[in-house]
Amino acid sequence: MTTLNSPKKTLLFLCTGNSARSQMAEVLLRSKAEKLFDVYSAGTHPEGVDERTLTALTKYGLPTTNLTSKSIDTFSGVSFDYVITLCDNASNECRSHPGAKKQLAWDFPDPKKMTDLDAFAVTLHYLDKRLALFLALEVKSNLNESQFTKDTVTEALATTGEEHSVNIDPVSFYKCLTDDIRLKTLMLTNYHGELCVCELMAALSEESQPKVSRNLAVLKKAQLLTGRKHGQWIFYRINPALPLWVKNVIAQTTENNVSLIQASNTQLSVMCNRPNKVSFCD
Repeated sequence: MTTLNSPKKTLLFLCTGNSARSQMAEVLLRSKAEKLFDVYSAGTHPEGVDERTLTALTKYGLPTTNLTSKSIDTFSGVSFDYVITLCDNASNECRSHPGAKKQLAWDFPDPKKMTDLDAFAVTLHYLDKRLALFLALEVKSNLNESQFTKDTVTEALATTGEEHSVNIDPVSFYKCLTDDIRLKTLMLTNYHGELCVCELMAALSEESQPKVSRNLAVLKKAQLLTGRKHGQWIFYRINPALPLWVKNVIAQTTENNVSLIQASNTQLSVMCNRPNKVSFCD
């Protein structure tokens, strides 16, 4: 395994086409923390940089020169401090990237499939907020707030036409947030992508597996989480079919209350014998 020769942390954003989300994330993180990270992006099936990606980046004063769509094969055998997948397809194909010291799975809707006219600006906004959370948790320093808070982006969130197939009762949803374990479980799975019971026990300092499992069952019954069984483990994640308003509440709660899961994230990072999510890379 080759390690990139840099004193900075290395990070790879991975998506399917490397045409929109991963390109935006690469540019955003480089603009936020270039002194801390060497940032790269790639796709499992690269298809070229979408012109609307360039338009959205330019709109907010971000550089677009030298952006190219690259295959994940370009980084074959290379080790990264972080690998972050940005869509279900990339996550499923490379659920445990062999070159990742730490891997996160962030599922963002594909702006190319969204009906909102400002879909690419909306995606840029979401990525910007998630990266601010990433820096707050991983770098643990007081960094400047996002510069991308223009009204045109904020207003676009209210009219995003993302399709979904799950109807959520608001009363049931907000009841799920009133329990400390359930709230932190949603926040942690929102950030990490997917976690199993034992990982949540370690993160939350809970010795009772039945207690954690009961709360997971409540979240599953409310359709907020889905489970993926592998061997003896079930890995839980935010239900990708949730309506946008629910995803937005969970994401904003996490992004604006980092201190609530800071200790849990640290405990998870030092957990021994974490379950292997198993590589699905070819």
